[in-house]
Amino acid sequence: MDVRDKFMIDAEVSIYDSDALRQMIARRVGDARVPRRIRLMEDTSDFFNIEYDDVLLLDGRPYLMRNNQKEGRFGIDDEPKFWVRKAIDLVDGREKIIKMEFHERYNSTIGGIIFDCVRSPRKEARILDKVGTHERFMHGFAVSDSAGNIIRVIDYIRGVNLSAHVLSLNNAHEQYYHTNLKGVMDEFIALTEAIGFLHDRDEKHGDIRRDHIIMDSSSGKGRWIDFDYTFLNVQNRFGYDLFGLGNILTFIVGGGDVTVQTLQTNNPQLLQRLSEEDMNIVFQNRLINLRKLYPYIAEALNLVLLHFSNGANVFYDTVGEFLEDLMEARDKLT
Repeated sequence: MDVRDKFMIDAEVSIYDSDALRQMIARRVGDARVPRRIRLMEDTSDFFNIEYDDVLLLDGRPYLMRNNQKEGRFGIDDEPKFWVRKAIDLVDGREKIIKMEFHERYNSTIGGIIFDCVRSPRKEARILDKVGTHERFMHGFAVSDSAGNIIRVIDYIRGVNLSAHVLSLNNAHEQYYHTNLKGVMDEFIALTEAIGFLHDRDEKHGDIRRDHIIMDSSSGKGRWIDFDYTFLNVQNRFGYDLFGLGNILTFIVGGGDVTVQTLQTNNPQLLQRLSEEDMNIVFQNRLINLRKLYPYIAEALNLVLLHFSNGANVFYDTVGEFLEDLMEARDKLT
């Protein structure tokens, strides 16, 4: 047996031994970074009590806790998610995201349709199992802590989110449209097909946003993250996911958000010619009839966008319907 393997096995067996933990931590972060006092945690019910450098024991495996993750939401940038932390698996040294159990609920109204949105750790655990090693999703597994809380242990994905990726390509919109849009559209189509994979298995993503797509630096492919929201609506079972896809598509075609505020500064004449029907049905300050600003945008592509406008009379009911129009529009790009 390799000495390295023997150490890992012995360390797992003697996991409650502080000396063994110190050796494991030193091996991953260096002797100088080993905390003077090691707190071994098994119950995450009070996740605010989990601190940097604590060791969380899950199903007999130790994870060294690092910083909280952050996320923008409801117009607030970089809000800390105290229930989500980076971690180091002390057995194999791999970076992980540890998502502890947290519940919340709110209503969202889009186009007169009310969606009951619920954060569900159990639902995310179920989807992790269903997607397995699918290349378009984050990978991980669920495990219960000592109090029965559902913890998700996620493989860390290195890369930028889709928002940053698109903005990096758009120095001048017309050049971006003719040079880069096809490639981004192809990536988005593959990501949309992945959402269809979920829907075909009676699951929803639940929180489709452009910062929930990470462009994996190792593969160059976009991957969906964060599946812990679900939504309830009897009128349109998958509608909330579809509105999310529409928002991302609008961002991609526009090479970024085109807002009332930016138009007031950069193109007030156009702003005066716009109507409420030209705006995004979800985010009322965002232009979705982009052809009025960029007349070179193909009409077929703009018509897909208009399904997500305030002026829309018909919405997409399924990913299949959306994909059919999307791929036809993509094929017509020059």
